[in-house]
Formats: sequence, C-alpha cells, structure tokens
Amino acid sequence: MEPDKQTDYTQPVAYDAEGRPLYAHPPTQPAVQPQQVHLSRPLEPAKPEVSEQAKARSEESQQLYPNLNLSDGEYVISAVRRHPIGLVIPLAVGTLIIAIALSLLVNFDAVMESSTFISGLSVQVAALPILLFSALVAAGMYIVYYVYINNKFFLTNESVIQEVQVSLFSRQEQTVSLANIEDASFTKEGIIQHIFNYGSIRLSTQGDETTYRFTFVADPDRHIATLNNAVEAFKNGRPVDSETK
Repeated sequence: MEPDKQTDYTQPVAYDAEGRPLYAHPPTQPAVQPQQVHLSRPLEPAKPEVSEQAKARSEESQQLYPNLNLSDGEYVISAVRRHPIGLVIPLAVGTLIIAIALSLLVNFDAVMESSTFISGLSVQVAALPILLFSALVAAGMYIVYYVYINNKFFLTNESVIQEVQVSLFSRQEQTVSLANIEDASFTKEGIIQHIFNYGSIRLSTQGDETTYRFTFVADPDRHIATLNNAVEAFKNGRPVDSETK
C-alpha cells in the first residue's frame, strides 16, 4: 500500500457545472472542551488542637489582662513595664511648682509688703488663681503618670503585644507574631541606666522592616533573653514556656 500523499489544498480538486474551482479543506479537529475539576473543602479550616494546660493558662492570662486580645490557647509569658525612674523628673518638677505656689499663698502678706510692683492685692483675691494653678499642675502630673505606667509590653507564647498610651484618651495596641521577629536587642546608655538597671528594647520585623521600641525598661537584658528564647522555640516548633513575670 502506498503511503498517503500530502494534499495540496491550494489546488482545485474539481470544478462545478459553471466551471468554478472547488478546493478541498483539511479535516477539522473536534474542539477540546476544558475539563472542570471541583474540589471540596470544609467551610471552616480545622482549628489547631490546644492542650488543656494551654487553655488553663490562656484563661488565667485573660483574667489578669482583660484588655489584651488573646487568641485561643495564647497566654502571657512575661509582662514588661516601665522603670519608675522615668517619672522622677516630671513629678519632681510638678511638685516643686506646687510647693512654690502654696508657699506664695501662705506667705502672701510678707510677699506683698516686700514687693514694689504689686500692691493692694489681698490674700483672698489671690487665693483662687493660685489654688487653681496648683490644681492644674497636679492634674498634669497625674496625666503624665497615667500615660507612663499604661505603656506596657507583653510577651506571649505566640506574639509580642505592645500597649501604647499616647495620651489620656488615646490608646493603641501593636501585635507582632514571634515568627516575624528578625532581631531583638536592648541598649543601656550612660552610667545612670547601668546603676539603676534600665534601658530600651528594640524589635525589628521581617519584610516591611518595621522597628518597635520600648523605653525605660527595667532589667532589659533579662527580658530580651526570655524573648529571644521564645522566638527561637516558636520558629523551631518547640513549646514556648516560661514563668509569668
């Protein structure tokens, strides 16, 4: 049997009754219909199993720190607060100003007698503005104290949570997963920080290169050691565990 010769589709193969050429066409292949594959998946992803010990510690942490947004099975390992030395200067200055104002009120008559610029002013008239000024200074001292102590730093078995109290009525919360922490370090600068054992904590994250800082931290080297151990354990799939400080 002779092999099939390749057909030249540019040449006519016949002519119709009116003498017009007729051409052959290559056979058409049936169109291949795309196949659709339907995969079924659960409506909700399976939740990771949480041990009874982790659940108990998570419930305890939620009772101790109700403002924290903790996930199921997440618990606080250490709570880092600021060293009280950061309040010394603002509270000392405020106390000194109030003391001067009240001393002026107590010795008002003597001050008026020795003053050549102010005369004829009675203690009853001066008492109200002096007391009002002292109250405003005291309120400012309380706001400084409230903002300072409400800046907190928490290490959990899953993340680092920083509560930032910006002002009296402004509060923020920053959460960083332990898996995203690239570097954690601390600094102590100057003889005062070494004597009173306080400094700053610095965290840097992967990807967006965001840096987080927490200042006036008491015993920062111990907290950084705990944090680095927790990050290493979390990334290697080991249980993250430590006593709550």
